[in-house]
Amino acid sequence: MSLRILHVLDHSLPLHSGYTFRTLALLREQRALGWETIHLTTPKQGAGTRLQEEVDGWVFHRTPSLDGSGLLTQMRLTLGRLDAVVRATRPDVIHAHSPVLNAIPSLWVGRRRHLPVVYEVRAFWEDAAVDHGSTTEGSLRYRVSRAMETFALQRADQITTICEGLRGDIASRGIAPDRITVIPNAVDVDDFCFGTEPNADLRRALGLEGMTVIGFAGSFYAYEGLDLLIAAVCQVLPRYPHLRVLLVGGGPQESRLRAQAMAAGVQDRVIFTGRVPHADVQRYYELIDVLAYPRLPMRLTELVTPLKPLEAMALGRVLIASDVGGHRELIRHGETGFLFRAGDAAALVVAIEDVLAKRGVWSEIRSRARRFVETERTWRTSAARYREVYRRALAQTHRRSET
Repeated sequence: MSLRILHVLDHSLPLHSGYTFRTLALLREQRALGWETIHLTTPKQGAGTRLQEEVDGWVFHRTPSLDGSGLLTQMRLTLGRLDAVVRATRPDVIHAHSPVLNAIPSLWVGRRRHLPVVYEVRAFWEDAAVDHGSTTEGSLRYRVSRAMETFALQRADQITTICEGLRGDIASRGIAPDRITVIPNAVDVDDFCFGTEPNADLRRALGLEGMTVIGFAGSFYAYEGLDLLIAAVCQVLPRYPHLRVLLVGGGPQESRLRAQAMAAGVQDRVIFTGRVPHADVQRYYELIDVLAYPRLPMRLTELVTPLKPLEAMALGRVLIASDVGGHRELIRHGETGFLFRAGDAAALVVAIEDVLAKRGVWSEIRSRARRFVETERTWRTSAARYREVYRRALAQTHRRSET
C-alpha cells in the first residue's frame, strides 16, 4: 500500500525532545515502508513567519505565529495552514499527533476535504497541564480540556496511542476497541552500543574515577521524582561512601535540586552536567552503573510509558524504577530491571542497596533487558502497525462517502 501521509505535529527538529525523537523514528520507518510523509508543525514550534524549513534533510511546513497568541488563535492558525498544505500536497491520510489542539483542526479539514483522520495520543492534554502545574484536576480548564479530548477521540477515524494505560483510558470514554491501536515507544537498537566501556577522560573530568554511579538522564520535571533520589542517596552514602549521583540534563526543577543537594551537604556527591547535545548523551549513559527513574505516582505517570528506560535497556544498563503503571508496562522486576514502591523514599533506599548488593547478577539483567528491546521494542516493529491503522481509516472514509 503506497500512501501519502500528512503528519500534524506539535513541534519538530531543530527542537529536541522525546516527542521529536519518537516522531523522527516513526517517519524514518514509514519512509522505509515506501510511504511518502509530509510534515506540518503548529504555532507551538515558536514564533516566526516562514512557511517551510529544512532540518537535517527533513522538510517541515510551518505555521506562522506570533508570541503570546491564545489557544483559540493557535487552532485557527493551524486550521488555515493545514487546509492550505492539504490542497497543495493532496495527502491520503491526515495523521494528527498530540495534543488535542492539533486533532480538532485536523478533524475539521479532514471532513471538509473528505480525508480520514488518525489521532495519535501520546498523552492527554489535561493531564500534562496538571502535572506541569498549570491547572488542577476538577478545575474548569481541566474539565474543558478533557471534554475536548473526548470530542476528538469520538470523531477520529482511527486512534493510536503509545501504551496500554492510555488505551484503557481511551476505551473508557466509549471508544470501540477496533478503533484503538497501541504503537508503543521503542528504540533503534543499532543506535545504542551494548555494554560499551565508559570514556576514561570524561569519567576523570567529572570526578567519577573509582566511584559507583547512580544516575538519570532527561528533563528535570517535578513528576520525575529526582528529589526523592537525592534524599534516598543521602541515606545510603554512609554505607556506600563511593556512591555518586550523576544528573544529566536540565529543566524546571534544576535549581531546586541543586539547593537540595547543597542543604544536605552532598553537593560534591551529586554532579549536575547541565544539558548536553543529544549526540553525546550515550557517553554519559556509559558512565552510569545504575540508572534511576523514581517517577512519582500520578495520573500521567500511571498512564504513560516513558522512552528513557528503553534506551537504558538497549545500552545494557541496570535500572531501578518506581512501580507506576508506565514503568510496569516496560520493566519485569528482577528480570530486566528492578521496581520499588512509587513515592516512597524508604523503598528507594532499600532498592538502591539491594541492587548494589547484587552486582553478580548485573550481567544477566543487562542481557535480558537488551533482548527484550531487540525482540519487542524496535521502531521497525512499531511502525509496521500503522499499515492496518491506515487501511481501516481509509475504509471508514470510503464507507462514509457512499452514504
